[in-house]
Amino acid sequence: MSLPIIQTDAPLTDPAVLAVRDRLRGSLTASDAGGIDVRETVREVIADVEARGDAAVADLTAKIEKVELPPDRFRVSAGEISAAHDQADAEFLALIRRAAGNIREYQRSILISDPPALRRGGRTLGVRYTPVDRAGVYVPGGKALYPSTVLMTVIPAQVAGVREIAMVSPPTGGDIDPMVLALAGELGIDEVYRVSGTAGIAALAIGTKSIPAVRKIVGPGNAFIAEAKRQVLGRVGIDSIAGPSEVLIVADATADAAWLAADLLAQAEHNPGSAVLVTPEADLARRVAEEVDRQMASLERAHALRDCIAGYSAAIVVPDLDAACAVADEFATEHLQIITAADDACLAKIRNAGAVFLGPYTPVPLGDYYAGPSHVLPTGGTAKFFGPLSCNDFLKATSIVRYDAASLAEDAADVAAFATREGLTAHAAAVVKRTEKEGGQ
Repeated sequence: MSLPIIQTDAPLTDPAVLAVRDRLRGSLTASDAGGIDVRETVREVIADVEARGDAAVADLTAKIEKVELPPDRFRVSAGEISAAHDQADAEFLALIRRAAGNIREYQRSILISDPPALRRGGRTLGVRYTPVDRAGVYVPGGKALYPSTVLMTVIPAQVAGVREIAMVSPPTGGDIDPMVLALAGELGIDEVYRVSGTAGIAALAIGTKSIPAVRKIVGPGNAFIAEAKRQVLGRVGIDSIAGPSEVLIVADATADAAWLAADLLAQAEHNPGSAVLVTPEADLARRVAEEVDRQMASLERAHALRDCIAGYSAAIVVPDLDAACAVADEFATEHLQIITAADDACLAKIRNAGAVFLGPYTPVPLGDYYAGPSHVLPTGGTAKFFGPLSCNDFLKATSIVRYDAASLAEDAADVAAFATREGLTAHAAAVVKRTEKEGGQ
């Protein structure tokens, strides 16, 4: 069978289980890709764009994408976007509008608003949320082209109220895919750049003559894109540092083996993609492994799927559902499916996951395309501290503080004492002088 089966009584300490976990996490920390030092290559790209601006972006696009583009052709014209939209398949655009409606409705439902101010005597304390002024969206090209990524990144930014949204996508094969341009037109995005991915991330973060800098960069990509986002963090905000796609399924005897196998294969299809089943049922694990082999034989990408299933996936048999939930919480995967007789009870035991899909009728592709939440999710265990991309990621909070004279007089001694204890006497004076002024009037 292609799907490895690991049976264990102590999954959180079992070396075989931890090796599966570490293979997922290792995708984010690998220092090379095909013999190329990713970190150093990206560092050189960023330094080159910082030093030479548009010229570096043009040279890197020519080198990587094999497309000669002068800076005045980086930006896709409004006419090109309009033409791509006009020529797009009408039925697919109608489908896009239905999906976009679901995404927009969901994002609006979770949008943070300013809470009522806290009033304590003559003190008014509050917070104001404002969107970033300008956001950059990276859309992968080539074999990783997913038009749905445009919806899942652009719509949250629009719901947040971001005034300017710039899209960057590599001109793989000579130009940006027409469907990406059609979606830009459908969503009203008129600032689209066709430049190599890593150079485009650097340009969005640093700013060049032709590509103005943004405040936040979002969107998935390969190891080079993930590393570029890591290295520009601090110059700009980012969503998260994402690696290959992954799913972990917690299932018991009530789950259908054929459906579980289909779910595992759907994630492995990303190539690379990781798919892990955790169950207390050894017979279920065996039947799922058999189903994986049976179903895989009829799929177009059978050879690549077999490599992903054998190298990055597993069925882990644990003592009980509590142990399965503990494994899920430790792995902290991008997608978590729970298909048991006690879905809600299992969910209550798991704190770490990018997106959770509950019950047998909620396969992950619903979230990939249609349900509403963004499919831009943390991977490689980073769901322990990152969350899904949402409209709220494009907002920044500003604290609001207002005191009247009487309230300042009440708190001045405490503030001055704190400041003096820290050796910051000018801080103390800034408070005390105001109370002296008020007292002398």
